[in-house]
Amino acid sequence: MNIRKILFPTDFSHSGDAALHFATSLARDSGASLIIVHVEEPPVAYGGGEMYYGIPEPATEDLKRMLEQVKPTDPNVPYEHRLITGDPSTAVAKLAESEGVDLIIMGTHGRTGISRLLMGSVAEAVVRRAPCPVLTYKQPGGKAGTEDTP
Repeated sequence: MNIRKILFPTDFSHSGDAALHFATSLARDSGASLIIVHVEEPPVAYGGGEMYYGIPEPATEDLKRMLEQVKPTDPNVPYEHRLITGDPSTAVAKLAESEGVDLIIMGTHGRTGISRLLMGSVAEAVVRRAPCPVLTYKQPGGKAGTEDTP
């Protein structure tokens, strides 16, 4: 497999830290570049039977600043940031397709049972929708079915 572009979606959680390290190592070893992306979900609120868009939390400018802090663990790996809006799994798959990404590497929380049922699994949805291979990376040392704590 010839890897030139790796897409790394981040939700700014600790589960992505180990995945970013792995993505950086693979990018460095294969001469690939990283696209680091965060998907901002449009806030949807309901009032009076009509749907309207409210004020996003956190603000888009804050998300941009947070995204700029997510960098490869090796400064020699080329990368770029993208802040996009939409449903996370759909937006990641569309970006991967439009950019000709060879591989998506993303962290997973490892939720199971009722927690996974209630929260859903963005990683699973990306695997189903992506036009390329997806590597999900669970942070070592975490217990399955628990959320990350800072």
